[in-house]
Amino acid sequence: MASYIARRKFLATLGGAAAAWPFAARAQQPAMPVIGFLSSGSQQFDALRLAAFRRGLSEIGYVESRNVASEFRSAEDHYDRLLGLADELVRRQVTVIVTIGGPTSALAAKAATTTIPIVFTIAGDPVKLGLVDSINRPGGNATGVTTLVSLIVAKQFEALHEAVPKTTVIGCLVNPTNPNVETATKEAQEAARALGIELNVLNATTEHEIDTAFTILAQKRAGAVVVSDALFNSRLEKLVAVAAHHAVPTIYQYREFAAVGGLMSYGTSLADAYRHAGVYSGRILKGARPADLPVQQSTKVELVINMKTAKSLGLTFPITLLGRADEVIE
Repeated sequence: MASYIARRKFLATLGGAAAAWPFAARAQQPAMPVIGFLSSGSQQFDALRLAAFRRGLSEIGYVESRNVASEFRSAEDHYDRLLGLADELVRRQVTVIVTIGGPTSALAAKAATTTIPIVFTIAGDPVKLGLVDSINRPGGNATGVTTLVSLIVAKQFEALHEAVPKTTVIGCLVNPTNPNVETATKEAQEAARALGIELNVLNATTEHEIDTAFTILAQKRAGAVVVSDALFNSRLEKLVAVAAHHAVPTIYQYREFAAVGGLMSYGTSLADAYRHAGVYSGRILKGARPADLPVQQSTKVELVINMKTAKSLGLTFPITLLGRADEVIE
């Protein structure tokens, strides 16, 4: 009888172990990798960039919800929240952190972790910012895409001057919290000086400050305005509306501004830059190390002109400028 009971217990144990094997096997399967997105701006504008990012990611074979998951953290332009949000992604143990919205989010991610790979997309020099050791050999845990800055600023001033050649005073709106603000201001001053134009640089971070800045520029008789900073991306409709209210020709950095009614835009293609970032993120998910991936430079730039806005301002663009445009919005 005792041997019968022992045998029953053995078979029960064996059966339980067999039933548990499939669960154990599933538990040993690698978990789906997670991309943590850290944004300094708004989800509304980020959607445009993320679409391009996903295209690049899919080129390497990754599709969200199919074989890669995602976590989003957005500071909504409150830069003081970025480090805390980056810490959340680190505690979540994401596989890679992708930063959106310029150097502020990239620096926050870099401060939060030295081990989780970081892919950034910024305008500026990542070496000077302390994100990487060098362009070709990033070292550490960060790499990504950088976009043209100095050439873009000069070209923005030139294009705007062609559109309003009689203007002798131009305003420039900058974000004082941007780590690149000194460099951006210096480049704007050099561009204005080369054209023999008086420049007025004004700071703005909030919608109220944007209103105030344009009012001051109107008082100073600025005939045109240059807007170029990632902070303003989440306020594109506000900026376009204020520029229209003051009837001042304004050039912006990205096509998205011209698409919603801004006069002109000249700058790096966000779609191209974030596609590159998606490709790099996919390569890291496959095992590449950020230290071995040279920082890419997105060199695709585009000039976009909104003719409807030009007509409302009473402007007639020279044929030479229209001929250089990558897109003319009627």
